[in-house]
Amino acid sequence: MNDVVVVGAGAAGLATAIFARRLNPRRPVTVLDGAAKPGAKILVSGGSRCNVTNTVVTERDYWGGKRTIVRRVLRALPVAATVDFFRELGVPLKEEPNGKLFPTTDRSRDVLDALLRAAHETGVVLASSTRVHEITPVGAGFSIQTSRGPRTASQVVLATGGLSLPKTGSDGGGLSMAQRLGHTLVPTTPALAPLVVDGRWFHAGISGVAHDAELTAWVEGRAAERIRGAMLWTHFGISGPVALNVSRVLLRAQLEHRDVRITANLFPPATFEAVDARWTAAAASRPRVTVLNALAEELPASLAAALLAHAGIDPGTMLTALSREARRQLSHVLTALPVPVTGSRGYNYAEATAGGVTLDEVDSGTMSSRKVPGLFLVGEMLDVDGRIGGFNFQWAWSSARAAAEGLARSSS
Repeated sequence: MNDVVVVGAGAAGLATAIFARRLNPRRPVTVLDGAAKPGAKILVSGGSRCNVTNTVVTERDYWGGKRTIVRRVLRALPVAATVDFFRELGVPLKEEPNGKLFPTTDRSRDVLDALLRAAHETGVVLASSTRVHEITPVGAGFSIQTSRGPRTASQVVLATGGLSLPKTGSDGGGLSMAQRLGHTLVPTTPALAPLVVDGRWFHAGISGVAHDAELTAWVEGRAAERIRGAMLWTHFGISGPVALNVSRVLLRAQLEHRDVRITANLFPPATFEAVDARWTAAAASRPRVTVLNALAEELPASLAAALLAHAGIDPGTMLTALSREARRQLSHVLTALPVPVTGSRGYNYAEATAGGVTLDEVDSGTMSSRKVPGLFLVGEMLDVDGRIGGFNFQWAWSSARAAAEGLARSSS
């Protein structure tokens, strides 16, 4: 019988195995993964640079389960300890805008190689090309059916991830196994996914243009979330950090069949009144400047032209000739532009999964199942998803550490 079997050799699975061996070197730990070369999601993350964590991480950076539970899990491995852990592995981190921490080499391959090396050095047995089909509690342990035959274990850690980026191996198989074992699944949706916009809109003509914006998700007429950051116009709609972050709110509302819409403030954090007053003052001080030239001083020229066309305003109109009605229409477009979002690009392009195993059924101090003795759950398969910026990886590292401590306590 294997003592501990970790199912899934992604970020959370490898970290759990490493921490478990470090805390109790006498306990054999085996990691099973269906891929021939594990860790594909780590390799493609952060534009193949791997945003390992963030300088400041709190429970407020996450959606999903109760914040008190998320806070306790994060305490198992705070950011400073995460930075130290990767430094020990030979992967020093550097800070970039918005607190993002990347390897100094800008290579996600270095992160994966360091984790695999640490797993090997601590004595973890990695069995690749071994897909787990079923886990069944048997006596004081588990029977595990795999593509390479049956195995047994005294304790099992499920670390199979969610549904995002299925080409990397995240196909939801672990979620189904958890459900068959008696766990409750919060319905899943993509998270951190690019948004698709009605094809009749003007976005395709300005594909590639990026700028600062604030997106507001209105659910049942209420501003449920306001998020500011870089936005990228694309041939299919909008992307960039601000669109990825708001996608979670939009898709959850759509899942619940609630009325939801998105508006964009292209002059954040200015209000309609402030922008309207700004145009009035500009008309008085620079009467012979065209509205296009004035707007192009604030926004990319192609976007300025597209917005004026959308607002039905002649770009050659002098500021002094801009009517009150046209000025107010432009101010509305600039501060509360309705974005006709129809959905997202789905799991194939999503960086995370919202939903999963409810946190109420997991002990936050040990990540052990409250339903099945000896079962532990970590990482993305739980109903926790963070905003863009390294937060989902930090959840993986912290939940892995908590599970390892739980495994160590259970063997003492």
